[in-house]
Amino acid sequence: MKKILGLDLGTTSIGWAFVNEGENQDSSIERIGIRVNPLTTDEQTDFEKGKSISSNAERTLKRGARRNLSRYKQRRKNLIEVLIENKIITTETYLAENEKDSTHSTYLIRSEAATKKIEKEEFARVLMMINKKRGYKSSRKAKNEDEGQLIDGMAVAKTLYEEGITPGEFCLQLIKEGKKYLPDFYRSDLKAEFEKIWNFQKQFYPDMLTDELKTALEGQGKENTRKRILAITQTYTADNKGKDKKLEAYEWRSNAITSQLKKEEVAFVFCEINNNINSSSGYLGAISDRSKELYFNKQTIGQYLYRQLKQNPHTRTKGQVFYRQDYLDEFETIWETQAQHHQELTAKLKTEIRDVIIFYQRRLKSQKSLISFCEFESRQVEKEEDGRKKTNTIGYRVAPKSSPLFQQFKIWQNLNSLEAQNKKTKEIVQFSQDAKQLL
Repeated sequence: MKKILGLDLGTTSIGWAFVNEGENQDSSIERIGIRVNPLTTDEQTDFEKGKSISSNAERTLKRGARRNLSRYKQRRKNLIEVLIENKIITTETYLAENEKDSTHSTYLIRSEAATKKIEKEEFARVLMMINKKRGYKSSRKAKNEDEGQLIDGMAVAKTLYEEGITPGEFCLQLIKEGKKYLPDFYRSDLKAEFEKIWNFQKQFYPDMLTDELKTALEGQGKENTRKRILAITQTYTADNKGKDKKLEAYEWRSNAITSQLKKEEVAFVFCEINNNINSSSGYLGAISDRSKELYFNKQTIGQYLYRQLKQNPHTRTKGQVFYRQDYLDEFETIWETQAQHHQELTAKLKTEIRDVIIFYQRRLKSQKSLISFCEFESRQVEKEEDGRKKTNTIGYRVAPKSSPLFQQFKIWQNLNSLEAQNKKTKEIVQFSQDAKQLL
C-alpha cells in the first residue's frame, strides 16, 4: 500500500491530503486540510517579494497617529478655554465656516490678519487653524558652528541671493578659505544653477545639449546622468582624479557659467549637480523651498496658501508642509498686528497661547535605559516590591562608541589581533609591544 501526500499550492492558501492507496478500491483518505495565508494585499505583495513582515511596525504607526490626534484635540480644547476666559469669544461663538459661499473664507481672513484689523471671532478662527497644523520641526542638534549652517540653509540661500552667485561658486570660495564642511543647498538653488549652466554652455554645444537630453536627465542621480549623456551624445565624463580633485571639480562648476568648458567637463558638471539634487531629501527639500519662497516674497503661510487658492480653488493645501519656525513667524506677525486693535491681546496671553498651548513641544524621552550594563562592573540585586521579589541589574553602563576611551580600546583590540607573514618563509610574525605602540 502506497502512502501519498498531495499538496495544492495557491497564492493565499495551501491545501493538503494524506492518502493510503491500495488495490481493489482499498484506498482511503487518512487526513485532509487547508492552511490559509491571512495577509492583506500589501502584506502579500511584501511576502511574495521576500520582505519580512512586522506587525509591530504597523501597530506603532497607528498608535502614533492616535497620539497625535489626541494631543491636537487637547490643544484645541485648551485654546478654546483660554479664549473664552479672556473674553475673546463666548460659548456661543461659531468657529467654523457656516455662511453661504464661505469655502476658504478662513484662509482669506488668515491672509488679511497679517496686515489689517479683523474681528476677535475671526482671530480665534485663525488661531484654531494655526493650532491644527504647526509645521515640521527637526530634533537634530548642531554640534558646532559649521554644522549649524548645514541645518539652517536659509543663511546660505541669503548669501547666494545677495551676492548673485551659484552653489558651485559658493563652495569654491569655502574650499579656497580652507573650510572642511560644505553646506547643503535648497533644491531650487541647485536647479537654478543647472539651468544657468545649461543655457550658457548650449551656445557652444547645441548638438549636445538638446531638449531630449534635458528631459532624460531630469530627476536622475550621478551614475544615471553619466550613462544617459554617454548613450544620447556619445560624450564621456571627464576624469577627476587629481590631488586636489574637489577643488578642480568646483572650479569646472564655477567656470561653467562664464566660459566654455570641454564637452567632457560639461558632462562632469551636470553629473555633480544632479547628484546634489538627487541626494537631497525630496520631502525636506520641498519644505525648504517653500520656506525660502516665504522669506524672499515676505509672505506669511496664510498669504502663500490663499494666493494659490485664488489662482485655483481646487489646490490641495493638505500636503504642503512648512517649518515650525515659519508658523511661529506668522503667529508673531498676526498677533502684533491684531494687538494694535484689540486691547485683550496682552503680552501675557500671547506667551500662554504660543508657548504653553499651540507650540509647546515636549522633550524627547531619554534612551539611556537602552545602554547595556558592563558585564564586568554590574551585578544582580533582589528587591521586594508589593510582596514580590524583583531582580534588578545595577552597576556601570558600557562606554558609548563616540567615547575616546572606547575608540582607544578598539584600536588596541585591532592591534593585538594583527599578524604579519613573511612572504619568503611564510612564517607568521607577531608584532612587539614597541611596534604596536609605533602603529
